[in-house]
Amino acid sequence: MIERENALLLSKWIDSAEVISAVCHARPDGDAAGCVVAAALYASLCRGKDALIILPDAAPASIQFIFDQAPLRVIDARSNPLEAGERLRRTDLLFCLDFNTLSRTEGLEEALRSCPGRKVLVDHHQAPALEEFDLCFSSTGVSSACELLYNLLLQMPDIDSDASRLPLPAATALMCGMTTDTNNFANSVFPGTLRMASELLAAGVDRGDLIDKLYFSERPNRIAAQGEMLSSKMSLLSCGVAVTVLDKSFYERHALLDGETEGFVNIPLTIKDIKLSILAREEDGRLRVSLRSKRGVSARELAVQSFHGGGHEQASGGKILIPDDIASPSLAQAYIEDVAARFMRENYAIEK
Repeated sequence: MIERENALLLSKWIDSAEVISAVCHARPDGDAAGCVVAAALYASLCRGKDALIILPDAAPASIQFIFDQAPLRVIDARSNPLEAGERLRRTDLLFCLDFNTLSRTEGLEEALRSCPGRKVLVDHHQAPALEEFDLCFSSTGVSSACELLYNLLLQMPDIDSDASRLPLPAATALMCGMTTDTNNFANSVFPGTLRMASELLAAGVDRGDLIDKLYFSERPNRIAAQGEMLSSKMSLLSCGVAVTVLDKSFYERHALLDGETEGFVNIPLTIKDIKLSILAREEDGRLRVSLRSKRGVSARELAVQSFHGGGHEQASGGKILIPDDIASPSLAQAYIEDVAARFMRENYAIEK
């Protein structure tokens, strides 16, 4: 999975770098946050480097604790573009984490392309843009980017396969990212995923505290929103697809914060006959689409075909463009139901 020669090359690059930055994709989730925190902490605390995190935009409140527990500076590039740009111009080594192409950083893309430092990719998505990076660690055979980064850090000479040598906040961040990207071990779990969890527990990670922060610290607003989603926003199609469209008024009505509908798309998959769940959220000029599926149905293929997207086989994303795809957000429900029913009929012989 990780060639020893490439790991040692990265170690040499870390030695020679003075300024190291870690960046992830736009709208960071738990895996992205865990990666940037772990990478920057390792560079700072284990290798004595000037290291910090640059986010394309702010992390949602639900995972802010990952950053709060780490003694690191975090630059929000959307709020502080000049500071982010200046940092990138001084960066000797750039960790690019949990994205397969620089375009996934959206508004930060051009500044990243102009960064003079070496760019190192650590990612688990399909079809990485290898030409954009100087060194790539890419594999789809892991649960998360955090699992891949964990395996890479174990090969650093100072860690030498001993997870207890990682700073505890870095180990906790890695456990967090792996936990969220597997939906708490419900999907994308490999033998190495369980080994990683076991080794991090032995290294001192408090998984109970982590689970409390991830899953038992919700605001009442989120629970009320979930109730409305289930009672009146979710449509179940006879072809085994659940479709949910959340417009701007939904978010305003419940005063939801960024990230508070994270995980809503997974809920319909608990229904026995639902094989594919699609959730669309209205944004300015488009709808952002999340797709999740059970084994045997490709969320990724539908994302590529109909939603300008991609991702993992059973967890993907995309978008619906206005007016390119539909004339207005009010047509989103019918549009999604139509493409989903056709997809199930043509690929899995399931009628609408």
